[in-house]
Amino acid sequence: MNSLTARTARWSARHPWRAVAGWLAFVVLCLVVGGAVGTNSAKTADYRVGEAGRAEAMAAEGRLERRSTEQVLISARSGTLDERAAEAAARDLTARMASLPEVAGVAAPLWSGDGRILMVEVALKGEERDAKDKVDALLVQTAAVQESHPRLLLEETGSPSISKGVDQQRGEDLALSEKITLPVTLVTLLAVFGSVVMALVPLLLALSSIAAAIGLSMVVSHVSPDAGVSTNVILMIGLAVGVDYTLFYLKREREERARSGGRLSTEALVGLAAATSGRAVVVSGLAVVASTATLYLASDVIFSSLATGTIVVVLVAVASSLTALPALLAALGKRAERDARRRAERGRPARRSRGQGGGRIWTALLRPATRHPRGTLCVSVLALLALVLPLAWLNITEMSRDTHSREIPAMRVYDRLNEAFPEQRVTHDVVVRADASRAGEVAGALRRLGDIAGRDPLFADGAPISTSADHRISVLRLKVPHLGNSPQAYESLAHLRHDYLPATVGRLDGVEYGVSGDVARYADYPAHQNGKLPLVLAALLLVTFAMTVYAFRSVVLGLIGVVLNLLSAAAALGLLVLVFQGTWAEGPLDFHSTGTIGSRVPLFLLVILFGLSMDYQVFVVSRIREAALAGVPTRQAVLDGIRTSASVVTSAAVVMTTVFVSFVFLHIIEMKQIGFVLAAAVLLDAFVVRIMILPSALLLLGDATWWPSRPARRAPAVPGPTAAAAPVVDVR
Repeated sequence: MNSLTARTARWSARHPWRAVAGWLAFVVLCLVVGGAVGTNSAKTADYRVGEAGRAEAMAAEGRLERRSTEQVLISARSGTLDERAAEAAARDLTARMASLPEVAGVAAPLWSGDGRILMVEVALKGEERDAKDKVDALLVQTAAVQESHPRLLLEETGSPSISKGVDQQRGEDLALSEKITLPVTLVTLLAVFGSVVMALVPLLLALSSIAAAIGLSMVVSHVSPDAGVSTNVILMIGLAVGVDYTLFYLKREREERARSGGRLSTEALVGLAAATSGRAVVVSGLAVVASTATLYLASDVIFSSLATGTIVVVLVAVASSLTALPALLAALGKRAERDARRRAERGRPARRSRGQGGGRIWTALLRPATRHPRGTLCVSVLALLALVLPLAWLNITEMSRDTHSREIPAMRVYDRLNEAFPEQRVTHDVVVRADASRAGEVAGALRRLGDIAGRDPLFADGAPISTSADHRISVLRLKVPHLGNSPQAYESLAHLRHDYLPATVGRLDGVEYGVSGDVARYADYPAHQNGKLPLVLAALLLVTFAMTVYAFRSVVLGLIGVVLNLLSAAAALGLLVLVFQGTWAEGPLDFHSTGTIGSRVPLFLLVILFGLSMDYQVFVVSRIREAALAGVPTRQAVLDGIRTSASVVTSAAVVMTTVFVSFVFLHIIEMKQIGFVLAAAVLLDAFVVRIMILPSALLLLGDATWWPSRPARRAPAVPGPTAAAAPVVDVR
């Protein structure tokens, strides 16, 4: 009761309005400071990994990096295209584009093979990642030329306009997600508490935590650049854990209120909740932070951004549960006490509390584990292992531009571009760095490489060579007439890297070379992640084990936690493979199967799920440990602990699942996969692991559960009305 969490809660309970005002001031300060410093977005160089990244760095050194380009297609609205009118429109467009400060150059117009489309390609200045912010100026000029030539059809596409369309679609999707998540969460909380006011408390605290985290993430981005995913993960994780932490705290306070029968003051009840569930929230939050921090070991700007967003919002949610929540509970508790006195004065019966858990439903659900723990354990584990089986067919790839939704207008134009100009689909950039005196040798080797590739049907004709001003860097651009996510595109890259380059440029001593381009990125990124996966997984297992042992002083529980987390994560991944690598679920889930899983999904799932599972693990086992320390036999402690925590764990799981399922409605395939797999993992963890497997295992282990420590035995209780209301909370 003298822990930091309890002392903080008691102060907030004694000064509720100061605590609430302080919390609101903190949220506003975070938003103001964040808005003032802005977001430091990741640069193109931050995304470079593998051979493609090294090649891009060399090209950038010689100022030969590939520029972001936009393509404008000129065609007839109907009938045959008037060549003169199309060429006139192209000249007008070229002049307009060339005058823009954002434009680096405009290429000569290019006719399609069938003569039905004339293309004008525009290169933009500056960073590749910033190009989408410059595309509006180009779209204005395209619209102006369209207005001047109404009989023609001008359509614009390119990486910048596609990125802009994806961002716009993501924003619309997130708005839809919020419209789904918030009402369902509120209804769930109403069902739990039966009170609008009590249901609004978790939701409002979660939303305020999200707001503060967004502001703080802007500040932190100047240390760890934001890859554009921080807001997404803050919304997804923030609402889930924010509501969960508040829910754990609220349920315990109501349980203690019901148990005390009015014999304890509101401040004392808040202190009890802080010393029990409050401590569990802190440990859970630290576990999520520690496990999520292992993502930094992936050495990837996107995973670092995901980790930063998650860590910030979890820490803020923990802070709100220690400060603002006790204050609100105290204010609401005092109001409830006043209402109770008024009802008593008027002779009305007191309102029935819904604080205590352990009803018929949970008794029934726990019956298999109670009566047949060995059989329940075996059946449940076998069921999860059956879901793990599809992992044998796991196919991980980097989700390319070709996987974006065709509801984005620029993507539909992109499809027309690929159809009319197949030679423009993919380009491999062969980058060579050598002493300036060897520029002639390098150029000769690159020409031989171009000749060899020209005889391969996987490559298109034409292989221009560019050389830097200091003659140290040379770039050969080889075109491939296949889509970037096609097997032929990957095969051409393999031929280039493993056969053609070693036979030409590779024969020159003392030169550095590499292949970059979109396909090279798509190939190198998953390879980079696969190389980092063992390190991240080992760190994750170690952190999970260490946090569990720290929380409960039990090596056995640490091992159980690691095994159960691995099992539920693997089962969820297997289910993901079953759903998204096949085509049978395309209709219900509204997606087009690529036959693959996004390269970021498995690692993100492992890390986030291990952290979130600690919420349930810490909360459930804390109740069991609390009873064991009070002298309750281990078997009864397991049953009572799980029964009393079952409703809040289930409610928390429903809230989390709702948040994650809402992301399945997004158009971006990787976000769909992340939302689905996290929702599936939470449901498996809450209903199979925590209700079937965990109690069965603990019942079979008995007192061995706590090895090497031993649960303390309760001292003889001192008779008095409050003896039952003061549980043992020291879990050391």
